[in-house]
Amino acid sequence: MNCRHCRTSLKHIFLDLGCLPLSNAYLTKNNLSKTEISYPLKVFVCDQCWLAQTEDYTNSKELFTAQYAYFSSTSTSWLLHAKNYADKMIKELKLNSQSYVIELASNDGYLLKNFLAANIPCLGIEPTVGTADAAKRIGVPVMCKFFDKDLGHKLSLDKKKADLVIGNNVYAHVPDINDFTMGLKEILKKNGTITLEFPHLMRLIEHTQFDTIYHEHFSYLSLYTVCRIFEKIGLRIFNVEQLNTHGGSLRIYGCHFDDDRKTQKSVSLLLQEEKKKRLQKIETYQNFQIRVDKIKKNLIKFLLEQKNKGKKVVAYGAAAKGNTLLNYAGIKTDLLPFVFDAAPAKQGYFMPGSHIPISSPKYLADAKPDYVLILPWNIAPEIRKQNEILEKKGVRFMIAVPDLKIL
Repeated sequence: MNCRHCRTSLKHIFLDLGCLPLSNAYLTKNNLSKTEISYPLKVFVCDQCWLAQTEDYTNSKELFTAQYAYFSSTSTSWLLHAKNYADKMIKELKLNSQSYVIELASNDGYLLKNFLAANIPCLGIEPTVGTADAAKRIGVPVMCKFFDKDLGHKLSLDKKKADLVIGNNVYAHVPDINDFTMGLKEILKKNGTITLEFPHLMRLIEHTQFDTIYHEHFSYLSLYTVCRIFEKIGLRIFNVEQLNTHGGSLRIYGCHFDDDRKTQKSVSLLLQEEKKKRLQKIETYQNFQIRVDKIKKNLIKFLLEQKNKGKKVVAYGAAAKGNTLLNYAGIKTDLLPFVFDAAPAKQGYFMPGSHIPISSPKYLADAKPDYVLILPWNIAPEIRKQNEILEKKGVRFMIAVPDLKIL
């Protein structure tokens, strides 16, 4: 396999999680007795451009089907994050009814509805039918397609270039990152702005966030690598913000390479920090597997101890990251009988691999758990607040990543 960006032959393994099912391939009851396909989940790192990337086994059309069950609006904290971002960009870029905004992977309209409310024309591009339909129902214009250079060129010819191009948690999901970036350039107006948000590889390594690795994520990105990709295509990152979302993300601001805006100091400072953390040294990636295996062993040990004590542990949040954790650890219903999730699209289904049933949180109290394992640890405060009555009654909430911890 060659690097998806610079085509260098890949020889350094960052992490090997064995063969796992697709993290968002939730199962119906009828599917439980059928053969479930698993794919190797191995991550390499390129020693030239330092792009961390999954081994080629799946393609995007297998991953993002009509049954894709991730709806952004399920999380109240994410909705607030989206609104704050929209308000900020409208003000800073002076967007109005003459402007045009395009969001790539617009999901269920969680973000673009804020621009609609401000009377700013917009377009969502979203390949999954279920989320696209949800966006259309609230009035968001959506093109139900995968975005690439060809679609970007077509939009450009149709005079649909954007003042603002948005991509929240999509850049890591594209199998051909060069082609996707060329598409960004195609749809960007001369003085337009690109913002992309994605989990920061530096934080993933620092906090052993291995459960954010799954087949739907083709790339794991540093600022250094994204700067290289942008410059190769004729774009430039002129600003970067560090965010708390998803355990530590970056929001990069991009423009055409010859844009008048100066590159801000935030870019050089973060590049220096990445260098200090040795993100361009292969040794940094070589002990990650040991740390991951320790997390797996500690969780299995805890669940076995509680079972032997007659205690009941359930999980909250049927998140993709939870599926990576549970399937790598080999955890089934004997140790974790239920998962509760607020998304109606997941309720009544079963977790891939582990076959743990997914129920509505309204039944959480009826399960009478002693412990609740929060799988989407990035929104643990939100989940605890929603269930503070249970916590007051003595139910303990916990996380397993980056360390096993009773909250």
